[in-house]
Amino acid sequence: MTTPPVISVMLIVPDADAAVAWYKNALGAAELWNLGGVAGLQVGGAAFFVHQVNPDNPAESTPGHVTSVRVELFTDDPGGVVARAVAAGAGGSPVVSHEMPWGTHRQGGFTDPFGHKWSVGDRSPLG
Repeated sequence: MTTPPVISVMLIVPDADAAVAWYKNALGAAELWNLGGVAGLQVGGAAFFVHQVNPDNPAESTPGHVTSVRVELFTDDPGGVVARAVAAGAGGSPVVSHEMPWGTHRQGGFTDPFGHKWSVGDRSPLG
């Protein structure tokens, strides 16, 4: 039996401990493991990782103010997630409804304090 591939994301942050604390507070993330500088977190069954900046590796630096990656989070309560993130210090955009081929899709977003962009929508695009 073959194990299906799994895609996850690793967010590079200047302070892994601060990031773990923020994601736990703002998103209700569960900490799966923590190696000090690298940690595994989970939100609603979806795992992601944080990794502290490594000055010896240019591939492990923070996005600053520009990033080409957006983290997508699907939940039954996108407005609540965005509000919680904004209350914890994120910059946010409100959840609005969009008419899509699969029906109405509600989506908003936020930029976390570490420069990572998150889109938060309902589950409609996934069925």
